[in-house]
Amino acid sequence: MEVKKLTVLGGRDKDGNPEPVRELELKRGTVTAVVGPTGSGKSALLRDIEVLARGDTVTGRKVLVNGELPPEDLRFNPRRRLVAHVTQTMGFLADCTVAEFLEAHVEAEGTDVDPYDVLEVANRLTGEPIHPDMHMTELSGGQSRALMVADVAVIGDRPVVLLDEIENAGIKKHEALDELTSHDKIVVVVTHDPVIALRADVRVVMRNGAMTEIIRTSRSEREAAKLLEKVDDWLLELRERVREGERIEGVEPPEVTTA
Repeated sequence: MEVKKLTVLGGRDKDGNPEPVRELELKRGTVTAVVGPTGSGKSALLRDIEVLARGDTVTGRKVLVNGELPPEDLRFNPRRRLVAHVTQTMGFLADCTVAEFLEAHVEAEGTDVDPYDVLEVANRLTGEPIHPDMHMTELSGGQSRALMVADVAVIGDRPVVLLDEIENAGIKKHEALDELTSHDKIVVVVTHDPVIALRADVRVVMRNGAMTEIIRTSRSEREAAKLLEKVDDWLLELRERVREGERIEGVEPPEVTTA
């Protein structure tokens, strides 16, 4: 099934009142950031999208696929699921190597993707190199998240990718978003990070369990994001140097003015 867009129809907030935002459209090749304080309902919105809600969740929302309610098979048949969800914590039970894991997934999906292409993408996203002979259970949190982002981008045929606070993953988050959108995915990311929020095409503001506002990213906000990315990249470099046991002396922050 070719998925061109998802449409989230508003339900109700935690007090039972109708959501102010009655319709949220998610298109392929775009990034939607979900923002709001802790407990505002960000994760519940992701869950509604993941299960393609039909008014049968606590929020009462409905999710349309290409403008129509999806058949039950799309919701409950694992082989037809449309959504991949990369959570805050990734753990593996399979005692196999990274290469074996990727090869098995390629075979299961029936694609001709080279598993080592996936590994190359993962290693662009993480500061901790992932080797093909490493066991999945040995991967750090950052390595696991980088591998899963690369996996869903390159191997997985799921058109929708949900990311939960990717800024806490210890990976290069800008590159991760770029990789996913380059594969024409619908990307929805819960975030507290201003760089990710301002790089997104739109921001959905959550309060009291409800979608209260949709903000389309302005040109000036995109420019601000570029400046913040410089600071972000600088901090990531410092973190890697500290991790390697280097002394950090005479460090100058990057120039972030547009003048």
